[in-house]
Formats: sequence, C-alpha cells, structure tokens
Amino acid sequence: MRPKTPKDQAVPLSVRIRRFVRRARAELRDAQVLFRESRSSLLLFAMINLCGGIVFHLAYTYPGTEVRPSFFQALHGTFTLVFFELSLPFPDQWYLQPLFFLIPIAGLIVATDGIVRFGTALFNKQERGQKWQIAMASTYSNHVIICGMGKVGYRTALELIKFRREVVGIEVDEKGRFVESALAQQIPLILSDARRSDDLVKAGVERADAIILATHDELTNLDIALDARELNPKIKVVLRLFDPDLARRVEKGFGIQTTISTSGVAAPLFAAAAMRVPSHYSFYVGDTLLNLSDLVIAANARFIGWRVEELEQTVTLTIVSITHGDELDVHPNAHRLLCAGDKLLVLASVEALARLQALNSPGAVR
Repeated sequence: MRPKTPKDQAVPLSVRIRRFVRRARAELRDAQVLFRESRSSLLLFAMINLCGGIVFHLAYTYPGTEVRPSFFQALHGTFTLVFFELSLPFPDQWYLQPLFFLIPIAGLIVATDGIVRFGTALFNKQERGQKWQIAMASTYSNHVIICGMGKVGYRTALELIKFRREVVGIEVDEKGRFVESALAQQIPLILSDARRSDDLVKAGVERADAIILATHDELTNLDIALDARELNPKIKVVLRLFDPDLARRVEKGFGIQTTISTSGVAAPLFAAAAMRVPSHYSFYVGDTLLNLSDLVIAANARFIGWRVEELEQTVTLTIVSITHGDELDVHPNAHRLLCAGDKLLVLASVEALARLQALNSPGAVR
C-alpha cells in the first residue's frame, strides 16, 4: 500500500479547532475595524434613539390620558419609529408631532449610511477584500510568509500546506496568474508591495517563523529580506537569487541562513538532460554531479534476483525506494530481492546511471 501523505490524511480535530478559533478571532477583529470605520453613523443612530427616548419619556402622554410611557417604552417607541412603525400612538402635543416625521427620515439616512453598510460588509467577505485578508493574517503566528505568489511562490505554498504549515502570501500584482488559486486554497493574500515594512507587519512578520522571498527581482528579494530581519531578528530567511556567486556573498555577508540560486539549481539538471540522463533532480556534491533518477526493471534485466546491496555495490549507487505495484518501500532492506517490474528510485552519478541502464538493457552482460 502507498503510504499516506499529509494531504491524504484526515484533518485532526486539533487543527479544525485551531481553524475555527482563528476564524472567530478574524471575525472579531474585522467587526472592530468595521465599527471604527462606521462609528460616526452608529453613534449618531444611537443618539437619535436615546434623545428621542428621553424626549418622549418626559413630554409624551398617550392621547386622551395623562399617562406617560416609561423610559424603555419611549426608547422602544423611538426605535420602531425609525423604521416607520408606530408603537406609540400619534401624539396630541403639537410640539411632538414634527418628531414623528423627522425621526424616521433622519433614522433612515443614518441607518442606510452606517448600519446597512456595516452589516453588509460584516457578512460579505468578498466585498471586504483586502481588509478581510489582513484580518485573517493578523490571527497567524509561527507561520511562513511568502513574498511573490508567482509560480515558484505558489508551488512552495502548496508544499508547505501539505505538511500543515500555515502560510501568508504577499503579491504585488493583483491580476497575477496564481492570485485566485491562492485565495481558493484559503491562503491569506495581501496584495501590495512587500518592500514596504507596513505590509510585512500586516502579514505578521513579527510573529512569523520564516519568510521566503520568491519574486523575480534579486534586489527586491534582498531588500525585503533585510527589512524582515530588522523587524524580526529571529526569523528564518529563505532568499531566491539568480546568481550563485551573489547568493554565496549574501549568505556570508548578511548572515541570511538560506539563499537559493535559481541558476545553481537548474544548471545541473540541464547538464544531466543534455547527457540523456533520466533525472528528476541533479545537484553537485563537491565536483561530482549526482542525479535522482528512476528506472523500471526490464523483464530480461541482468540483475533480476539480485539483492539490493548487491546492485548498490556493483554499480555504485544508492536505491532510495522501490515501488512494486501500489506498494512503496522507502529505504528498502539490503537483502530484498529485485524483481521484474520493480520501479527503482536511485541516487547515482552519470557514469553509474549509464552502467545501470546497460545492465537493464537486453543483451547486457554483468
């Protein structure tokens, strides 16, 4: 059986509870922000009701009687009057009669401007846009920030999510190719320029565990990295650069823990491909080019029935895993026998891979 990956496994109860708590905290923070934005209208609406309640309590009498409403009856009467309902009959007092026309008009204007807009924005998160994304990001801690949600940044985010790491993204291009995909993955995404320290703060850089700089501009990545280190000296910085020499100098000169040169990663893979080596990934260890490659054992391969250790010693390679049908055996036992149809994932030099291909080819000799 294929072992389950983090993506296959059911989400643990603790994770679901943490997501629920985060959502509740984001909702509370969003409501606070909305209240601050709408507080003038909300306070004016409250003042209309309060003043109307006081006036009606002190001056209003039920028609044909001397009975006055209690303060709460008068307050309720004012509130219903705002929405064109009469819980208090139309008064006999001439000086109160204009209020029965003015209060609904004033209340309708204030309610439309403040309360309706507040309620709509509170429950319609799409309309909230970036403010809701910032509210969600404010609830994250010990997370990973990815600056540049392009192809590299988005694929990195997906890998982190597989291992249940929490991710917040920053992307300068609101029409970027992977913006909608990132939002669909429920990744809080701040559409702004990460070179501004304020935007790093919105992404929670002071609480983050790591930051990955994956934009297409080396100087932008370096600029953001230095700002992030200033805001959070303990943050793990992973910096994407294109020049391997610059990557080494930056790592040494600025104390940035990890710099990844795109050309340094790609060059060995291109070299392996040019030599017709079927490689998934290539890298140098010293002066030796090692390749991660797979091979399906042919029906007439010379090493059928060999032990794992025998093939490793003969060809000078490491068998990382063996797939037989749906069964994946990672780091197989040295005494396991090799069978036709087995799919080997091996780590080897170009020369070793050539010898392995020869042994797997028809008519090959040991």
